[in-house]
Amino acid sequence: MTTILPAGWPRPKGYANGVVASGKMLFIAGMVGWDAQGRFHSDDFAAQARQALQNVADVLREAGGRPENIVRMTWYVTDKREYLAASQEVGRAFREVIGSYNAAMTAVEVKALIEDRAKVEIEATAVLPDLPAN
Repeated sequence: MTTILPAGWPRPKGYANGVVASGKMLFIAGMVGWDAQGRFHSDDFAAQARQALQNVADVLREAGGRPENIVRMTWYVTDKREYLAASQEVGRAFREVIGSYNAAMTAVEVKALIEDRAKVEIEATAVLPDLPAN
């Protein structure tokens, strides 16, 4: 995987402008901040974001991937101000669960999510490296 930064552009903080990768693609559905049994343990934005990131990482691992294989993430948030206010905690959770900020990312404020208690939903695309032939 290679991140793309056009000449003369400043390095973005918290994401990549573009990513080039080759391998098997994995598309991870939108993950909200509930546990594997579909229960929310918090209404705190940062706590829900951490759980949603963990859910993304769990699906990725089940497919044989690792967080560094993520090439794109889209975050849907119900309150932009709440997202921005929690940015330090969310950044810490991201580094602990996912690691690097090498994915192309988009964040969009939406009116609501399908799950009423959900404050954030994260979908991801990963490119799993091709395994060498034996």
